[in-house]
Amino acid sequence: MTETHDPVAPEAQDPVARAAALLKEHRESIDRLDAILVFTLAERFKHTQAVGLLKADHDLPPSDPAREEKQIARLQDLAEKADLDPEFAKKFLNFVIQEVIKHHERHQS
Repeated sequence: MTETHDPVAPEAQDPVARAAALLKEHRESIDRLDAILVFTLAERFKHTQAVGLLKADHDLPPSDPAREEKQIARLQDLAEKADLDPEFAKKFLNFVIQEVIKHHERHQS
C-alpha cells in the first residue's frame, strides 16, 4: 500500500498554526511600515530644518498658524479618504508641528 501525500500545508489544517502564521505575516508588514514611517519622518524633518534655518536667516517667525491650520485640514481630509481616524491624524500632525516649531525656535536663538 502506498502513502498519499496531503498537499495542504500543516498550518492550513491546524487553526492555531494558521493564526500564528497570519500573525507573523501581519507583524512583518507592520515592521516594514514602521521603518517607512521612521525614514519618512526623518526626510520630513530634514526639510523642516531647512525651513527653520531660512526663517531664522530672514527673521521670520518660527510658527505659521495659517499654514498649520491649512495643513491640519488637508491631513484630516486625506485621513478620511484613507479610512483613518481624522482626529488621530490631527493629533499626530499637531504633535509633529509642535516639534518643528521647537526646532525653528532653537534656530532663532
